[in-house]
Order: sequence, then C-alpha cells, then structure tokens
Amino acid sequence: MDVKQVLRTLSEAAGVSGYERELAQLIEASCPWADDVRTDKLGNVIMLKKGQGPEPRPKVMLAAHMDEIGLIVTKIEKGGFLRFSTIGGFDQRALLAQEVLVHGRNGTRSGVIGAKPPHIQAPGEQSKAVPMKDLFIDAGFSSAEEAEKFVRVGDLVTIKRPVTNLNGSYMSGKAFDDRAGVAAILECFKVLSTVAHQADVYGVATVQEEVGLRGAVTSTYGIIPDIGIAIDVGFGDSPGLPDTDTIKLSQGPGIAIGPHVHPKVYARMVQTAKEWNISYSLDPSPYPGGTDAYAIQVTRAGVATILLSIPLRYMHTAVETLDYQDIQRTGRLMAMFIAGLDQEFVEGLTCF
Repeated sequence: MDVKQVLRTLSEAAGVSGYERELAQLIEASCPWADDVRTDKLGNVIMLKKGQGPEPRPKVMLAAHMDEIGLIVTKIEKGGFLRFSTIGGFDQRALLAQEVLVHGRNGTRSGVIGAKPPHIQAPGEQSKAVPMKDLFIDAGFSSAEEAEKFVRVGDLVTIKRPVTNLNGSYMSGKAFDDRAGVAAILECFKVLSTVAHQADVYGVATVQEEVGLRGAVTSTYGIIPDIGIAIDVGFGDSPGLPDTDTIKLSQGPGIAIGPHVHPKVYARMVQTAKEWNISYSLDPSPYPGGTDAYAIQVTRAGVATILLSIPLRYMHTAVETLDYQDIQRTGRLMAMFIAGLDQEFVEGLTCF
C-alpha cells in the first residue's frame, strides 16, 4: 500500500465536516496493517493494531481529523446563481475564482466562484478582499428553475483541486489539513507491522474537528486510552512569518510543549526522536483548544496527551503545501515511541 498515493486520493475526495462518509469508506480500505477497522455511530474510523504484550495491555490512541472545511448553498438566485456560506474557517480571500464541485441531488456539478469584475467596482474595492456576501457560484444554469432540478439549499460545495507534485517530495492540494495526519497514522501502522510492540494501538480518523472537535470527544470516550497522540498540521515557514510562529518544512514534525501536553509523554517523545535520529522541531503551544489534543486530554478522567504538528503552508486554502517526508518522519516517530512503551511507563503517568 502506497500511503502517499492514499493521501492524494483522500485529498481529492470530498469530506466536509459532518459529511465524511465517502471519505471514511476510502480510509477503511487503506489500512491493511490493522487487525480490525470499524466506523462508530458518529462516523469516526477506528483502526486497531493489537499489541503482543500480556493483557491488560496499554492503549495508545492516535487521532487525526479527516473532515475538511467546505461551503453550503444558502440561496438559489434568479439566473441560476448560487449563494453560499462556509462550514469551517475558510480564508475568504482565497475563494474568488476557485473551481468548485456542487454536490447536488443527482451527482456533482462543476462550477466557479465569481464576483463582479474589477472594472466596475466602486473606488477602493479593488484593494480589498471581496466580502462573502458578494461572492456567488456559477455552475452554468440559465435560470433558478433549471438550477433547482439539480441543486437544493443545503447542498454542499467543495473546492475542485487535484494534488500537484512540486519539487522533490513537496506536494500541494486541498484538505491536507488534516488528511496529512491520517496519512501519518497509516505510516505509523505500516512501521509497526515490522516491529514488536506491547500496546494496543487505536488509529482514529476523527470527524467534525473543524466545527468543534466532536469526533475526538466521542472516540476517546469509547476507547479510554492511556496515552493520546493528536496529529494535526502546524504553520509552516514562509515569507513574512516569524520563525517563532512557524515550523520549518523538511525537518520533521513539531513536538508541542504546553499545558495540554503531558510532561512525561513529551520527554519520552523527544528522547525517542533523538535515539532514532528522527528530525523534529519544538513547537511551543501556550493556548490549547484548536486541535483534537484538547478533546482527548479532557475526556472522562483525563488522558496523558501530546500533539505532533506536520508543518503546512497556506492553511485553509486550496493550495496547502507540505513535504511528504515530514509525514513519514511523523509516522516513524510515533511507531518507535509506541514500540518502546511498557506497562511500567503507563502506570507512572499518574504522577508528574
């Protein structure tokens, strides 16, 4: 199984928050290294790789969200144009002139996001981002009546964007936030298939992270892990951003340090990276709350949690960019961390 190709397939598929079923089916078919794969009531895909240690075995949960930000049709206007709103935090500056797919009642329709041309804008408008209320989707319908044969208010819209290979192992596409994290879990399972490990490992592709961390809450509650590892994307280095706020691409994952990170898990993760010569960056994270790590940490009586961040440029746009080797490094780091776990370490997590 080529996990890089799986990432390409996942990126190009549709899976807006709350509507991830098609994507879940793709993930279910993409992990031959799991002993069991199931989907829970909320839609989380839960992959289990059993450990070789005596029962009761430690339980490690890896979580990365599979949902993407998207659009939803709010009105069908005269002339067949579609007004829309967002599901999740789109950068509206990047929406104008995007190609989209409208997921209607009889399949998908291609469209483009338009607005009035700059030649007839009012003075000063050209220097500002076009407000959401002034954007619309043109799918080529000639009238509202024609559009309503294919599209309803409430139908979803996703960006139409194939993955592009850039120089070396760099890739660009949509929804790498956080299907890159899902790919890292698959890379971890792939490595674990070649090494012995005592712990049972649950890899969870969570739903609805972009609208409130919901999948991480329910899956953690059901699994009750001893250790939780959330994998998400972090702000990759690019011009105009200070080094203190970014993670450099091609140097492995960012290992978070902050109030949502258990200090003993953090110390062991850094130790593992050094022992196996896996490059990484330190990622100070003083304000937890925006990733599955927060949901995992505070579920039930609390879980010893850590966050790994894959560096990503141009987050929440259709051209998110990363180095695939960082995904491989993240997967290998998690696998070697898990391979080194035993019951003694897990029992010691109750004390700081």
